[in-house]
Amino acid sequence: MLSFRALLAQNRNYRFMWGGQIVSEIGDHFNNIAVFSLALAHTKSGLVVAGVMLSRAIPAMFAGPIAGVLLDRLNRKHVMIASDLTRGILALGFILCLHRHDNWLLYVFSGLLMFASPFFTSGRSAILPTITTSEELHTANSLTQTTQWTTITIGTFAAGASVMQFGYEWAFVLNSLSFFFSAACISRLRVTGDAFQPRKAALTEAEVVRPWHEYMEGLRYMRSNPLIFGIALIGVGWATGGGAAQILFSLFGEVVFNRGPAGIGEVWGCAGIGLLIGGGFAYWLGEHISFRGYKYTISICYIVHGATYIIFSQMQNFYVALLFIALSRAAVAVSSVLNMSQLLSHVSNEYRGRVFSTMESMQWSVMMLSMTAAGIASQYYSPRLIGAIAGALSSTTAFFWGWANLTGRLPEPPVEGVKRREVEVHGEPTI
Repeated sequence: MLSFRALLAQNRNYRFMWGGQIVSEIGDHFNNIAVFSLALAHTKSGLVVAGVMLSRAIPAMFAGPIAGVLLDRLNRKHVMIASDLTRGILALGFILCLHRHDNWLLYVFSGLLMFASPFFTSGRSAILPTITTSEELHTANSLTQTTQWTTITIGTFAAGASVMQFGYEWAFVLNSLSFFFSAACISRLRVTGDAFQPRKAALTEAEVVRPWHEYMEGLRYMRSNPLIFGIALIGVGWATGGGAAQILFSLFGEVVFNRGPAGIGEVWGCAGIGLLIGGGFAYWLGEHISFRGYKYTISICYIVHGATYIIFSQMQNFYVALLFIALSRAAVAVSSVLNMSQLLSHVSNEYRGRVFSTMESMQWSVMMLSMTAAGIASQYYSPRLIGAIAGALSSTTAFFWGWANLTGRLPEPPVEGVKRREVEVHGEPTI
């Protein structure tokens, strides 16, 4: 099994993408903690946090189909750079929110920032098989997701303390700079030929003016593959409770345990530790588990995730609660790494942009409903009760997945693999 260190040493392209990921995602968490803390500082209302999350979810949901079609039409590297540069400018807009107490500004800039995000996040997933060999793919996927969770741990802990010490403006400026750094890293990616642009034939006039047909073609592709469709649906199932959980993290840190921005950072940080542990375990497991074992593991992960989240929501001791949120997120991490490895191996290059962006949109749309319900409920019920319900909803997806597996509805599709023309040009330059 290829180690993380060996992957970074021998794959120049992945090394650049990984470096940009670290900086930009830490910047994202500075923005998240600052925005949520600023919203709660003004109102102490879970409904406002829900408003911020909805202002992010709705644009992300509508951006998904557009991002998917463009990523399967245009040069994916160029789309990702444009997304980074746009977000770098938008991130500075949050500074205006410091001088006004109108929450609508938080909503506007949160929405604009998230609308630009799927063009990058789905693009990164789509190019991963392009910049790695088939032998590197599982390790690259594991490292990408483990890094994402490491930055949650570092970024949220650091952001909570930094906002308390230096104020909100510093967090927003750092977030902006992180996007420009990421754009510079992506610009250094090099492949042979036009491997970043999946469509080789010229677009017809009908395709240009009717991109919706291309998006529907992607949906038909997903529906025709039971495994891909099943993974998409369990993401939706998780989101029924996962949306509420995004709001509850802030409420538990700031309101339930009364620990201010540092408390929000600690809850998110311990969630990140759990994700990191789970990601490391999934990295090892992915190389040793059969396809049949993978399917059983997914059911177990969602049951554990939901049960431990319910326990987290009922804990009176802050530090014991942090332990259970870490366990809950560890289970999520295992399922996430294993599912993404399956997708990267089985989704055709022609459809990667649409598949990954569609899955992202599906999750955001359901999370939007979950967040709305949780935000409204927070005005009438305790966060602890809402948390218990959210955990139960997230775990129910395990039973639907288990039923599909036991009834033979999740056969293993053929492996797409990595075409030789897509493999990156290796080189010695370092970041």
